[in-house]
Amino acid sequence: MVRKSKGLSDRHHRILDFLKEFHGRYMYPPSIREIGEKTGISSTSVVNYYLDQLEKMGLIERDRKISRGVRLTSASPIGEMFKIPVVGRIVASEPIPVPASDFNYYDAETSVDIARTLLPSREKGSELFALEVQGDSMIDAMVNDGDIVIMKRTEEAKNGDMVAIWLPDRDETTLKYYYKELDGYRLQPANPTLKPITLSRETRVEVKGKVVMVIRHVETTTT
Repeated sequence: MVRKSKGLSDRHHRILDFLKEFHGRYMYPPSIREIGEKTGISSTSVVNYYLDQLEKMGLIERDRKISRGVRLTSASPIGEMFKIPVVGRIVASEPIPVPASDFNYYDAETSVDIARTLLPSREKGSELFALEVQGDSMIDAMVNDGDIVIMKRTEEAKNGDMVAIWLPDRDETTLKYYYKELDGYRLQPANPTLKPITLSRETRVEVKGKVVMVIRHVETTTT
């Protein structure tokens, strides 16, 4: 939630909270109608009234020539923004060999901008990296093909964590729910059409990161 600021009403805060939440999920602004629906304001004129006030306060910027022309400014109480490097791809399917090109797919400058307040309070920017998802085995966890997952670097995981797994003996990688069991490991997809992947205790299974946030991929069309 956006930190409470003097001079802002509850409606102002609800709008700012929704702008932050929507942008964090979809990486583009909501429409006026979506703002109204999610903040309990039935009239688009009233939504515009509050947006005009927030614009005058310097907390948002508006481009009235487009339907999704609202964005938070650096003066908004959303908090600090920082860059997270996109370092490659991760498959959300059966584990597959990782082509060397996937590790070099993104250059050193490729990154995503994330507001610190969108992440768990304990996470530090230096511990985070991003991967592009390829495949649909985690669709019931709201992770789709083309999405970006923000990962925390870790070599340990609890049962039920969504993690990036590397199988070094096979040079294969996958994104799955992780379970360590008595007779080995279970890598559980979030797709009812797919079966879990079971591995023996002798299999080398390395955890490379834990998912802390998902950035949705949005298809764009041209006319």
